[in-house]
Amino acid sequence: MNLPKSMLPPRLILLLAASAVAAPVRDARAQVNDEQILAERYAPIVQLVARGHGCMAGEQYEPIDVAALFDQPTVALRGPWGPDLVKIAPSASDLTAARYEYALDFPGNPLRPGCGYELWARHITQGRPPTVYAHVATDSGYPNKLALQYWLFYVFNDWNNTHEGDWEMIQLDFDARNAHDALSRTPTSVGYSQHDGAERAQWGDHKLEILEGTHPRVHPAAGSHANFFREALYLGTSASEGVGCDDTRGPTRDIRPVVVTIPTDPIAARESFPWIEFAGQWGEFQAGFFNGPSGPNRKTQWVAPLRWGEGWRTRSIAVATSGVLGTRATDFFCGAVAAGSNGLRRAIEHPLPVIIAIAALALLAALAFSRTSWQPSAPLRLARRRAWGQIIAAAVRMYVGEKKLFVGIGMLALPISIAVTLLRAGLFGASRLVGIEPDGERAGILLVVTLAIGTAVTVFGFGLIAAAVSRGLIEVDAGRSVSPLRAYRLAFASMRPLTQAVLIAALVISLLLTSFVFVPIAIWFALRWALVVPVIEVERVGAIEGLRRSACLVRHGRAKIASIVVATLALGFVAGPFLGTLLILVTRVPLAWINLVSGIAFAVAMPFVAMAAVYVYFDARVRDETREHVSEQLPAEIQLSS
Repeated sequence: MNLPKSMLPPRLILLLAASAVAAPVRDARAQVNDEQILAERYAPIVQLVARGHGCMAGEQYEPIDVAALFDQPTVALRGPWGPDLVKIAPSASDLTAARYEYALDFPGNPLRPGCGYELWARHITQGRPPTVYAHVATDSGYPNKLALQYWLFYVFNDWNNTHEGDWEMIQLDFDARNAHDALSRTPTSVGYSQHDGAERAQWGDHKLEILEGTHPRVHPAAGSHANFFREALYLGTSASEGVGCDDTRGPTRDIRPVVVTIPTDPIAARESFPWIEFAGQWGEFQAGFFNGPSGPNRKTQWVAPLRWGEGWRTRSIAVATSGVLGTRATDFFCGAVAAGSNGLRRAIEHPLPVIIAIAALALLAALAFSRTSWQPSAPLRLARRRAWGQIIAAAVRMYVGEKKLFVGIGMLALPISIAVTLLRAGLFGASRLVGIEPDGERAGILLVVTLAIGTAVTVFGFGLIAAAVSRGLIEVDAGRSVSPLRAYRLAFASMRPLTQAVLIAALVISLLLTSFVFVPIAIWFALRWALVVPVIEVERVGAIEGLRRSACLVRHGRAKIASIVVATLALGFVAGPFLGTLLILVTRVPLAWINLVSGIAFAVAMPFVAMAAVYVYFDARVRDETREHVSEQLPAEIQLSS
């Protein structure tokens, strides 16, 4: 029977009221407890790159406890209207939703980071373990589903867009209504943040490493901290940060961050972690993508985690680690992005010197091109004097006119690159059979031997291409029909002295390049011996005589010869990687195929490099043999014996 409240004893009314008030409190505490248990159960194991990198051994930055930033006299809070200082050593309660577009400022310059940020990070985190912030979130558009997020904060992002502060995260999705329900289930999928997006794996996928039954292992890339499922070199892309290469390859070290759970209830979260509502930047103001990042609460995945998860990728693009004749498009791409990033940082910090330097280079190039003759560009006769531009123009016309011959010569050299790759793989495979791991310390000698053999075979390949091109040009000049195979057969007649000369030059120059002090001497020798292949092939002399003869021919035209050799070599080495880079940017072709295309382009371009060297050789030879009989006025010719 229900009695009116007025008929209930006063003590019972008080007990019922207290119970009604206490029930939500108990429910809230139970919810927080369930969230903490769930977060601890699936806490990620973070595998940081431990290679020597930067100023200290291993990855410089660990995910930190952000409390280390608060009340810290080396941290400043700045306003959105400029560099005006709002407060030094801001507290957690200073970072509120009202601080829209304010910014935390750490000591250092992100455009010239040096060692400052890593030293500072170690200083402020002494005695504080690495930390990860867990957050259980739901999405109104996805009933009966739940997301468990882990947020990691790094002091500095050292990728192609260096900036202070870096928030990364991983997310586990459950078919569950709340944390209590999720405790009786397993995750359905996992997403690892990578710059603007994320990569998906189903729970139990082979690419997802799960330790101790519940702990996913995450592989942050060195510098960028983008999260990946495996150790590899990846191609990273971002609408706001551009493109670059993310490297998670070992050696590595595992850390188990302390799990701090931010309550799902916004009021409870704000009371325990005031900074979670901060509407500003977690790093100083800078131009473009060098700006500090926003916090978790300003990202889509914080308020709509499951909707955000719909856009996860199913894979990341792993960069192939082998290429044709050492010309991997991906190596070129990664290096070019890094160099471009460094140049952009310098341009932002000191724009005037960069503008002056670019203008000066453009002016010098224009001046050089305007001062040379490009016509006539007759590719025949070979043995005649030519101006700088005429040599390039003649080589282009010859290559285009006899493209079947010279493309064939280049393509026939591809088996050499395959032999180098197979040889390297065979040596490393055999080493494992005898207990030597290529990544271990005992692999040093193996690496040196492999490099030496690979270099020798590669140098032999370059010499062979140049020799075949020389013979092909001579046959065409004499009016005789010649095929790529015949050009190689003719070139083999001088292969012994040619191989000896090229290997001598490679050994001397390589030894000199081991010391920075001897680099100018190495360059000097490289220029002296730049014409050794056509000398031996055309004049049929021995190795030592070929090196001496090359030095004599170069003596009176160093600037002209050096500039042509360097320009054509640069064209030959850049052509393939440049084409591969374009394919990377505008297509979805697998990286292995892109590297193959890059290698083929390289093989096709190398005969042109050799051809230019042959024209330079004949120009120098005609100058040498006619300087006592005719003036230096072009063109002068000599008669070649058939």
